Amino acid sequence: MPVNQTIQNFYRSAADKDFSRDFLFRVTQMQLQGVPALTEGDLIYVKTAALPGRDITNVAVPYMGLNLNIPGTVTYPGSEGYALQFYLDAQSSLRNYFETASRALFDDQTSTGEYGTPDDDFFIQLAQLDKDLEPVAEYKLVGASLRTVGNIGYDIAGGTGATVAIDATISYHFYTKER
Repeated sequence: MPVNQTIQNFYRSAADKDFSRDFLFRVTQMQLQGVPALTEGDLIYVKTAALPGRDITNVAVPYMGLNLNIPGTVTYPGSEGYALQFYLDAQSSLRNYFETASRALFDDQTSTGEYGTPDDDFFIQLAQLDKDLEPVAEYKLVGASLRTVGNIGYDIAGGTGATVAIDATISYHFYTKER
């Protein structure tokens, strides 16, 4: 049977199904340990984020020199360090938010904190959007917990007035598909 992947067929399919665009993605909710939830006004500052992946592990079953490859358990690559980048607001409230979350997890002044296992009350909600900004898929990263408050780079001598960003790294246990 011949393969019928011609330019014309690609064009027809692309016109029918269209393409997802790199800006049709939002972080819609975030609740971390030790701090109140981020609101829509805070989350509008999300500059970059990614839809996470999911892997099924492979279990090799050897028999007479041949490995049969059997599906095993699930892993979530990168779940130990999910990266988000935010435009930093002029009052640095996002930096303060992440610093507060970090110190709530572990305060080096008192050697105490909320460093227990985060449950499903702590999460990040993600949405893939269509061109009308309606969700086509929603995901919930369950057990979200802050790991890193990133450096903020300033260029006093050569600065041009460009905006600055703050990076945050968050771990999670797994994700669920909500839609």
